Amino acid sequence: MLYSLYEAGFYASTPLRAAARLTRDFWSSPLNPARDSELGRRLYANADLFANLTRRYGKPAWGIDTVEIDGQAVRVRPTEVWSSPWCKLTHFARDMADMRRAGRRTREPAVLIAAPLSGHYATLLRGTVQAFLQDHEVYITEWSNARDVPVLDGRFDFHDYIDHIRTMLQVLGPRPHVVAVCQPGPPVLAAAALMAEDGDESRPGSMTFMGSPIDARLSPTVTNRLAEEKPFAWFKSNMIDTVPPPYPGMGRRVYPGFVQLASFMSMNIEKHKEAHLRYLQQLMDGDGDSAERHLEFYDEYLAALDLTEEFYLQTVDVVFQRYLLPKGELVHRGRLVRPELITDIRLLTVEGENDDISGIGQTQAAHDLCSGLPAELKQDYVQPRVGHYGVFNGARFRNEIYPRIRNTIWDTELALSRTPANAALPKQTEAA
Repeated sequence: MLYSLYEAGFYASTPLRAAARLTRDFWSSPLNPARDSELGRRLYANADLFANLTRRYGKPAWGIDTVEIDGQAVRVRPTEVWSSPWCKLTHFARDMADMRRAGRRTREPAVLIAAPLSGHYATLLRGTVQAFLQDHEVYITEWSNARDVPVLDGRFDFHDYIDHIRTMLQVLGPRPHVVAVCQPGPPVLAAAALMAEDGDESRPGSMTFMGSPIDARLSPTVTNRLAEEKPFAWFKSNMIDTVPPPYPGMGRRVYPGFVQLASFMSMNIEKHKEAHLRYLQQLMDGDGDSAERHLEFYDEYLAALDLTEEFYLQTVDVVFQRYLLPKGELVHRGRLVRPELITDIRLLTVEGENDDISGIGQTQAAHDLCSGLPAELKQDYVQPRVGHYGVFNGARFRNEIYPRIRNTIWDTELALSRTPANAALPKQTEAA
């Protein structure tokens, strides 16, 4: 019912939205002599704001066509290398001729960036991808919008996520590197533990966890407290709805993207109000550059995808209510997940000092779980003065966090080239 009401509201507002767009176009037209008047700018600004607030936000484009490496522009082509109904593995292939001109003549380490399946599209990590393209062959998980997956394609749950990560690491070949951003932390650690126990040749060479709820009992945030305070039945009754026609996934039970978005925004509602009021003023003042930056941010932020009922509810249950992984009780396909059996996968954890999604300590918990790793293969880093988003994007990520991850990966590559498959790796170097 909730999904149907949302759809009805969107279509009911179509005439008003069309009128707002016509008004916006009229008052921004260079043929309108009154476009630069105070009244014209006010009418244009209000119409534009209304049109943007009520429109649909689809999956944003990556927009990564080139990357500058050592002063050389290198062409980049996103290429699908593996897929299932639930995920597309995208390789950002760099042009080899351009790479040679940049002085890079050997294949660089393969890195799987595990994007979160928690509302936003993988394009939220655009800045993360651009940073990693400087020194790596970059692959990223692009998860499907559940409303677009037909019911005949079956279910997708927390354990399917673990299987997908393992399969994609195998696609990358021997000893790739994995970077888990936020939500994927627990299932990525589980996949790595299972691969280590099996002696899988594609087990990660290094694993980096960034702002991940490995143990959500530590430094609980608003999100954690909500999961603890509400009974499991509440989430099933209030957060789940059925996809209506005409979507391909009609009939599928999902946690709708618009519900997730409402939850995101409610956490900082005053900031969002202030941001839109600033945008309105910027339009009226003719500050096009600032207004464009606002639109770029919200084009990404307001694009949300649906999660399957089973994945969402299992994540709430396994990660945020019963804490099965840190308690040593997570069972996958009949097997107990045992991170203590990881002995040769270098570990780096990264947290933000002001993270209000995954509190300090939640990601660090991976070190205690991976008790079989020698101390020299573990590194923890807390980035000062950043929140959750700043852990994987922005200037501090590029200048202070990314160099540490790069050093972890390249030190691991050097060690693997000199060390037998099952021997401990040498200690990594610190970032400058």
